[in-house]
Amino acid sequence: MSFHTFQTTLMRLGAASAALLAPVVALAQDAAPAAAAAAAPAMTVNKGDTTWMLVSALLVLLMIVPGLGLFYGGLVRAKNMLSVLMQVTTITALAMIIWVIYGYSLVFTNGGGLNSFVGGFSKMFLKGVDVTTMAESFTKGVAIPELVFVCFQMTFAAITPALIVGAFAERIKFSAVILFTALWLTFIYFPIAHMVWFWGGPSAYTDPTGLIYGFGAIDFAGGTVVHINAGIAGLVGCIMIGKRIGYGKDMMAPHSMTMTLIGAGLLWVGWFGFNAGSNLESNAYAALAMINTFVATAAALLSWSLVEAMTRGKASMLGAVSGAVAGLVVITPAAGFVGPMGAIVMGLAVSPICYFFCSTVKNKFGYDDTADVFGIHGVGGIIGALLTGVFVNPALGGAGIVDYSTADFAATYAGTATQVFAQLKGVLVTLLWTGIGSAILYKIVDVVIGLRVPVEAEREGLDLASHGEAAYHS
Repeated sequence: MSFHTFQTTLMRLGAASAALLAPVVALAQDAAPAAAAAAAPAMTVNKGDTTWMLVSALLVLLMIVPGLGLFYGGLVRAKNMLSVLMQVTTITALAMIIWVIYGYSLVFTNGGGLNSFVGGFSKMFLKGVDVTTMAESFTKGVAIPELVFVCFQMTFAAITPALIVGAFAERIKFSAVILFTALWLTFIYFPIAHMVWFWGGPSAYTDPTGLIYGFGAIDFAGGTVVHINAGIAGLVGCIMIGKRIGYGKDMMAPHSMTMTLIGAGLLWVGWFGFNAGSNLESNAYAALAMINTFVATAAALLSWSLVEAMTRGKASMLGAVSGAVAGLVVITPAAGFVGPMGAIVMGLAVSPICYFFCSTVKNKFGYDDTADVFGIHGVGGIIGALLTGVFVNPALGGAGIVDYSTADFAATYAGTATQVFAQLKGVLVTLLWTGIGSAILYKIVDVVIGLRVPVEAEREGLDLASHGEAAYHS
């Protein structure tokens, strides 16, 4: 056999072998990515983060029952103490049921054509939510059970309408509170929460986000969703329901500052779940939110006491707890974004402004906001939202912003003016949506069942008139 013939034979054998092996090679090439994917670890629940979120949900519940109930209860007259406790507790229970039936779905799912304003019904009755599903956190690659996330956000939905009742305590029908709460959660809270917090999820970067989130506005733990929302609804409510009988003439001092202080302390403790829990992970950002919740509250308490001492000659216990709550409110939208020194400045700044609204503005316009819900939560929430845009700046010690709309979750900061303007747009949308919407809902409730108790019931006290029992027995 000549060399040329031998070479030709080898080439033919090689071609035949290649043809025979081609399907095997192709199969191996197709299997390689699948094998790599199979080798990659599946996302698993982080037990540490899950534990922290379970505790945080319980801490927020502690804020409401008994914290908020005792705080508000001590601020009213003794004959209305039990009525406030009953309102706060019942609102909490009602909100929980509404949340799992359709609230969670309206906030945290895509609403299709209405997605800028509200979610849809794909998870109504918690459809598709079970022990196997996870809620991916706002940091890439970390997950907690979706049921834990449902519970945590459920406590936010419970505390927000409970905050409102402090504005018109001592004169509203219990039935009116319940009906208003159901309507307000549905048409005000759920849409605002969706607008602020719905960002589409890490697998849907191109999906439309909630309206306010799309502005670039940031709200770490609910300064807009909870405090501005409740504060404006409270202001509208106390104006539409009217003043208490004898307001400005009769003595209406808080009946137990001891109860109010206990309530304020429980609020402060529970607020660590509220703020640090909103990070959804047990990491350095949760620690940042925790220290900010400490120092902003402390600064605001001292600031309020100082202003009160300078203007009235004495610093009161009522002023101290009012300042503490103002500090908690102002740091809520900023907790995981600003540095501790920025948090102190925010706490120092918020109290004089809230004090001015609670003392001067309220008296000037004559509205009867029983527990200063608007003066502290509404005004403090607005100040917090705007100052968040300032102190999030890394140049001022802030931690910067995580851009969840990008696949790599890059940290970005557009500049103080841009961020403050985004914050302002979010505040204005909330003011309009909540103010107008709440007024309509109050009117509906008034037409259907009436808002206010009869004069005789108000004079007797809502404990006996509405519930047939009293908080205290002589």
